[in-house]
Amino acid sequence: MCALRPVPRGTRGTRGRRRPRIPGPLLVLLGCLPGLAAVAALVLCAGGVDRAASAHLAARAGRPTPARTMTGAYTAPRPHIVPRSAWLDARSRHDQPPPRYDDEVVAVFVHHTDSPNGYACADAPRIIRYLYAGQTGVRDWDDIGYNFLVDRCGTVYEGRAGGVDRPVTGAHTQGFNHRTAGIAAIGTFTAGVPVPQPMVDAIAALTAWKLGRAGVDPRDMVRLTSSNSLSRYAAGVTATLPALAGHNDGYMTSCPGAALTARLPEIRATAARLQGRTAATAPSGTLTGTP
Repeated sequence: MCALRPVPRGTRGTRGRRRPRIPGPLLVLLGCLPGLAAVAALVLCAGGVDRAASAHLAARAGRPTPARTMTGAYTAPRPHIVPRSAWLDARSRHDQPPPRYDDEVVAVFVHHTDSPNGYACADAPRIIRYLYAGQTGVRDWDDIGYNFLVDRCGTVYEGRAGGVDRPVTGAHTQGFNHRTAGIAAIGTFTAGVPVPQPMVDAIAALTAWKLGRAGVDPRDMVRLTSSNSLSRYAAGVTATLPALAGHNDGYMTSCPGAALTARLPEIRATAARLQGRTAATAPSGTLTGTP
């Protein structure tokens, strides 16, 4: 499971927690159901909780930002995105504070969920619901950490609440949740594990659309300032990272797995092509990812 970061609730500060918890018997039951390895795997990312965002970024992120529509060159069409209502029902939903926003998304981090690969695609909503239950129950977070999830058939699901076309502050990686989006591939993609082509294509299409809204070439490098010293970079250090990065580019982890990491160059190239860029269109350079 990729390391995530809890988001503050209400006005209680960056470590605020929601008090109600899923009852213990229910958590035991969840742990016994098919496809719940993802919830059990949450234990593996205990070190991935981003405990301290910088005050400046947090204050800025707290102000809602209007949805941004780009009309210039090098944009890509929005792929079909299945809404949260497809996997989150009233019985499973937890109360949560309003979403937080940045001004735009200039980078994407790719994750895998460390859950089984042999699921039927029709079961993806159930798997996402169990991920949500583990993160909001066992971990007591306010919401699922990923902004988007993609199943093996290439279906894209809305993850974290706040609006898919808005720059929602995620909770998917240590230190670099601001001005980024987290895309989680449902499954485990360690060395030698095939990554389904529909999944690769869907991640590319989603990346092309999301980064295109800010005019970012997926092949670019961007400068992002770490908000947490538990990342690969001390808090306050500005790192130069790929605009389409693997989780392990910013955090000490094997996520998104060696097999999916090996597909990132292909995903970058496909995303750039979907934005209307060609091989002759050189990346524009390095962007600043700090507001």
